[in-house]
Amino acid sequence: MIELEGVPELIDPIMVAAFEGWNDAGDAASSAVAHLEQEWKGEVFAALDAEDYYDFQVNRPTVFMEDGTRKITWPTTRLSVVRITGERPRDLVLVRGIEPSMRWRSFCNELLGFAHELGVEMVVVLGALLGDTPHTRPVPVSGVTSDPDLARTMDLEESKYEGPTGIVGILQEACTHAGVPAVSLWAAVPHYVSQPPNPKATLALLNRLEDLLDLRVPLGELVEDARAWQLGVDQLAAEDSEVAEYVQSLEEARDTAELPEASGEAIAREFERYLRRREPGSGPGGPGAPGFGREAAGPGGDRARSTRPARAEEPREPKPEEPEEKDAEDEQPGPEAAGPDAAEPGAAEPDTAGPGSAESAGPGSGSSGPGSSGSASASESSGQKPERRADEDGPGED
Repeated sequence: MIELEGVPELIDPIMVAAFEGWNDAGDAASSAVAHLEQEWKGEVFAALDAEDYYDFQVNRPTVFMEDGTRKITWPTTRLSVVRITGERPRDLVLVRGIEPSMRWRSFCNELLGFAHELGVEMVVVLGALLGDTPHTRPVPVSGVTSDPDLARTMDLEESKYEGPTGIVGILQEACTHAGVPAVSLWAAVPHYVSQPPNPKATLALLNRLEDLLDLRVPLGELVEDARAWQLGVDQLAAEDSEVAEYVQSLEEARDTAELPEASGEAIAREFERYLRRREPGSGPGGPGAPGFGREAAGPGGDRARSTRPARAEEPREPKPEEPEEKDAEDEQPGPEAAGPDAAEPGAAEPDTAGPGSAESAGPGSGSSGPGSSGSASASESSGQKPERRADEDGPGED
């Protein structure tokens, strides 16, 4: 039995995990957990023994200097805890590490031992895979589970994937067999620009985590980073006509596939997120929570603006025109000819931007985008299907 000393009793704890490696295209998943740990000042309380699970020729330790003393950091998996304050405080147990090289079943059993000791109610594992998705569109994020009841109650997909899997799939199945509710969230990263980091995919995972757990995540500089990332990829694509043509074909395929989903649940979900960020005291974040009052913005930086419901003005009754004699001066248009009554009567046109455009990314300023090594010719990727199922446990080679 794992005995934890110095860890207070947790409130409705949820475990959120991500692992570097095969399940972490563009470092999107591990960066999401690192962001939570940084923004909420996570305190590490446990680490797995690196000797038991890692091949140090594959994941080498690093040497660094601290106060004139040489020290070694061993590759491992660490657990930290953060508390979300507000009207409904709760705790998150954050698990961040590297996909183990060996003894995966023992690795999962040890993590489940911590979950049992801490009273974890649900495990959420984040992952990212390479897919045929354009960088100019919102990042697709799918939530999958092996529990049919959980899939129905939380509006998730029931996993039907068959094939090679990574530690994300193994941990999810281990949770299912242990009776612990488990969900995995997968972000699709464009395969033609797969090098890390990918802040746009990280932002999409955090937004989906907000919806799943009904909480508010402080975004910090992540929005600006995502905007700058897209600007950099736009510039790279513009320099290569074949890549630009390939991106356009992906855009057309994506828009055609998602046209029926432009309204409905996606818009409602985005509008609920907008309300959580505007109304004081709503959601578990509350007024005292980190990031309170900060309106969310997608990579385009206009989420709050685009999700505000349009409001039309009351139609105005047209004023009757009084007959009057025309003289020569009346027939000559002048500056005073256009008055307030010259406008056509009727309702003002409402803002056409809707909540569905929340995660669209527009060009902006900031840090430089990814390097040119992420570009690939259209001919190299033409054999791939326009869309890959996001419940695949394996993201491919990254």
